[in-house]
This record gives sequence, structure tokens and C-alpha cells, in this order.
Amino acid sequence: MICEDKEVLASMIEEARTYTGYGQLADYIPALREADPSVLSLAIYDGGETCAAVGNVDETFTLQSISKVLSLALALMDQGEEEVFSRVGMEPTGDPFNSIIKLETNQPNKPLNPMINAGALAVTSMISGETPDHKLGRLLTFIHELTGNPEIRYDEKVAESELKTAHLNRSLSYFMKQHGVFDDDVEDLLDLYTKQCAIEVSCQDLAKIGYVIANEGKHVFSKRPIIPLHIARILKTFMVTCGMYNASGEFAIRVGIPAKSGVSGGIMASIPHGLGIGIYGPALDDRGNSIAGMKLLESLSHRYDLSIF
Repeated sequence: MICEDKEVLASMIEEARTYTGYGQLADYIPALREADPSVLSLAIYDGGETCAAVGNVDETFTLQSISKVLSLALALMDQGEEEVFSRVGMEPTGDPFNSIIKLETNQPNKPLNPMINAGALAVTSMISGETPDHKLGRLLTFIHELTGNPEIRYDEKVAESELKTAHLNRSLSYFMKQHGVFDDDVEDLLDLYTKQCAIEVSCQDLAKIGYVIANEGKHVFSKRPIIPLHIARILKTFMVTCGMYNASGEFAIRVGIPAKSGVSGGIMASIPHGLGIGIYGPALDDRGNSIAGMKLLESLSHRYDLSIF
């Protein structure tokens, strides 16, 4: 039904777009300052064609923290749950995504979960590969398979911009290396991580990835498993508990859909055994989530009863 309501969806987009004026671009990453803050677009995927596409859904943007879901999937497939979660915890946090405080105060000194920056850095270090480029190539191949889009690459300008300003991520990395969370060369890890975050997708790509995660990890076209079922369930659980930074609890109550946001303004949502949703709206709230995208997902959830709770 949701895919047939094109006029309703267009109206919901325009209503949510009014919130963009209350948001801010992620200007601490210089390359992201160039986005148009008034943009808002939506793609919904049902396993066949894109069943609904509203706004400029072909416009590309970088994954940023949405990539944390995909690097976690790959690391879990490479290393197994026991190894990954010996280095990264499973608990939500009320602290900002780039906070260092819990690393210092928790014992052992490992990140609380894979969706905060410290945890994502540790997870990226666990992707198998002989060199950073080899690891990045494996991650890109994985994303090509998830989306059916072999043209996806990373944005060199954004990656370079992020690497030059990665002072806090560098601090997190050196702290974790000191405490044995990983042994990688910090600069190599940061180079890989910033390129991972700079992988460029469209709303339609995001919706297809969200669909695979929603539907037990099965390929969007062939329906063969790409992500093992138990890992797809882990991803959805982290998306519910940690996916919207320190707004995850409120989001679970107001929207109730497994979702992951990124500071470029992207949001990927996965309705278990149902739809994949991709949203792009670069104007952010004070927690780093797309301000209009959050409102749009809330409206979608209420109108179509999408909450999993």
C-alpha cells in the first residue's frame, strides 16, 4: 500500500522538508559544507523495482556512519562473533558518537558498541585483507553485491577532507591501540576508515541495502543469502539500540524501525521481513541525524504502522 501512495509520500516529503531550516550541515567535515540543506529525498524498496522514489533520489552522498553497519557485517563474517565482541561491546550509550570518556572509564577499555566512532574504528581493523586498499576493495565489492550497483566508489575529496580533520578519531585510535583493542598502524586504519565513510551512494542504493538486512540477508535479485541470518539479526538489533546515536531511545519510541544515520544526512531503515528505506536530507539536528529525515520516518511509521514494537 505504501508504494501506491505516491501523492501522499510527496506530500509527506514537503511537510518534512519544512524542518530543514532548523538544521545545520556537518561543517566540521569541510567537504560536507557544500551540500544543499534544503534537499530531502526518499526511496523505498520492496525487492523488485524501487517501489517509491520521491525527490532527487539519484543524487549521491557519502555513507559516513551508515558504513558502520556494513563494516560490522563484513568483520563478523571474517572473524566471527566471539572475536569481534571480545574487542567491541554490545551496549547502547547516551554519550555522543565521538566521545572518548567511556573508553577511559570502562574496564576493560573497549568501545561500548560498533555504532560509535571508537567501536567502528575497532571493527574496521578486523576486516580481513593484506593491505588497507585490499580491505577497502573487499568492502566495496560487498556493497556492490548488496546493491547490485558495481559503479559505487568512494569520494576522494570527502575522504581527504575527513582525514585532514580526523584529530578526535586519531586520538580514539591511539588510545585503543595503547590498550590492545587492535594492533594496526593508526594512520593506515584512519586512511581506510575515512575512505569507508566516504563511499558514495544514492537513496535507491541505501533502500536496497536496507532491504537485504530487513529480509534475512538475502540478495535483492537472486534471493540467495549474502549476509548470514544471525548476522542480519545482529545488525538490525544494533540499528534499533544504537543506530541513531544518542537519540536511539527516543527514535525507538517515536518511530520503532531499525535504522542507521550518517552525518552526511543519509538514513537507512530496515523493516524486518519488509521494506528497505533510504533517505537523504543533509540538514542535521544537534545529535547528528537528518532533522527532516527523522520527521519523515516518524510520519511514515505512524501512517503505515511500521513500528516493530
